[in-house]
Amino acid sequence: MKLRRTEAQNAARQFRVRGWFVLGAIVLCAGAMIGRASYLQYFYKDFLEKEGAERYMRDARIPAHRGQVLDRFGEPLAVSTPVDTVWTIPKQLTASASPEQLAKLARALNRDNDWLTRRLTSNLESHYLVLAKQLQPDEAERVKSLQIQGVNLVREYRRFYPAGEVTGHVLGFTGEADQGQEGLELEYEQKLSGEDGIKRVIHDRLGRTVEEVDSVRPARPGEDLTTSIDLRIQYLAYRELKSAIREYQARAGSAIVVDVRTGEILAMVNQPSFNPNDRTQFEVSRYRNRGATDIFEPGSSIKPFFIATGLASGKFKPGSVIDTNPGFIKVGVKVFEDEHNLGVADLATILAKSSNVGMAHIALALDKEAIWNTLTGLGFGQVSATGFPGESAGLLSSYSHWRELTVATLAHGYGLSVTPLQLAQAYATLGALGVRRPLTFRRVDGPVAGDTVLDPQVCRDLIHLLETVITSGTGTRAAVHGYRIAGKTGTAWKSTGGGYSTDKYMAVFGGVVPAAAPRLAAIVVIDEPSGGKYHGGDVAAPVFSAVMAGALRLLAVPPDDLSHVPSATFVQATR
Repeated sequence: MKLRRTEAQNAARQFRVRGWFVLGAIVLCAGAMIGRASYLQYFYKDFLEKEGAERYMRDARIPAHRGQVLDRFGEPLAVSTPVDTVWTIPKQLTASASPEQLAKLARALNRDNDWLTRRLTSNLESHYLVLAKQLQPDEAERVKSLQIQGVNLVREYRRFYPAGEVTGHVLGFTGEADQGQEGLELEYEQKLSGEDGIKRVIHDRLGRTVEEVDSVRPARPGEDLTTSIDLRIQYLAYRELKSAIREYQARAGSAIVVDVRTGEILAMVNQPSFNPNDRTQFEVSRYRNRGATDIFEPGSSIKPFFIATGLASGKFKPGSVIDTNPGFIKVGVKVFEDEHNLGVADLATILAKSSNVGMAHIALALDKEAIWNTLTGLGFGQVSATGFPGESAGLLSSYSHWRELTVATLAHGYGLSVTPLQLAQAYATLGALGVRRPLTFRRVDGPVAGDTVLDPQVCRDLIHLLETVITSGTGTRAAVHGYRIAGKTGTAWKSTGGGYSTDKYMAVFGGVVPAAAPRLAAIVVIDEPSGGKYHGGDVAAPVFSAVMAGALRLLAVPPDDLSHVPSATFVQATR
């Protein structure tokens, strides 16, 4: 009995010892943990908070809404609409979603199930996989309604152009990140784009936003851009140019309308065109703005500005006559000739019949520097003030390199290259009676100052001379009922390697209207017309007439020539 009691006492003692040992160990461990925790809290508090926040807290981008592009009357030309991009982490989605859910997701994305399976399984190591970009709100809602764990949506914006290809070349387009890539979208990127904001959010382990903690920086939306474009005239110019390109089976074309009082570009269209809403059409040959970037030799459309130099020099008067007999002139090794011998002809006839011989006589009588000053003063050989991306300066050599043959060649539009935009500015300066105003794609309120580069009386005389081109010369098809038109046709051979083509032409017409008090200047350029007609008076002049007739009506510009309007028209207008 005594032995058993001793064994029991020993066992109890051992149990108590083990208990105290275990308790001591627990207390020691707890003390060590508390000590470690206290140590970390005291010495590593900032570090641990930072590391912890990085694991569940993120700075998320708040996309800024891009500003609208508007026409001069507030009609939207470019707007940003909300869209959603669907993304996932492939490993998490394949682990959490059932085959039935993946099939539903594929249908919501307008894809087949095999595509989605291949997309996920071939990118299992990716931590950010885009399944669909820029879904419309109704499409995004279908995805949201599935409530599939691991499928995330992020809000973005997509640019939309209501007028499509009618304004495509002027506006350009934005990239997938909604940043300007061409045209006014690129030129005014800083103004339109705004600044993205930042918000601090808490994410769960699947990357989903659980809570928005703080706004680090609010988004600053982009500013709206009000352009000089009159969408009504833009549509009109687009329609008429496209019709002419089709009718004459031309390679390309451009048309520009300028308000001579302000330098505002009211319309600028090109063919072939492109739709900025359709990214499959984004080819340089289609989206480049030919009116600002392409250069060509202007042919006879440059002749009025040589006449202007002659009038300004005092060597010629509006009634001066030139002896063009015998219908040709030899300058150096080159012979310039007219289609018909005009004999002794006044300046009006030389312009109306587009006499190369007469223009050679006039140009050779002028000082080279004076010619160069006139051309550069009008803007040739330099980019305009529009700032349009990719605009060309054209080609105009210094007068110090000119020989007599160069001067005679320049006088009928060869040996220099211009853009349609430069030619439009030159005719706008003529319409503004010698005041060269900077061209602009932004709406202008109030008067615009400019530089006087031609004498006002010289411009009045030249405008009067150019009226004969419409009434009895090569530009009769540019006429507009009720208005006096001053303009000039141009037909130029296209340069080829080593010379000029004899079957490829540039057809041009430039003019101002109404001649009594010019309000509008316009240029029409048709590249390589075919089908039997290629002269500027046959191909480009009718486009000018149609566009100006509509534009004058839209702007309520009063007629300045009622003598040729049938009386029945007045009776009908008063009813």
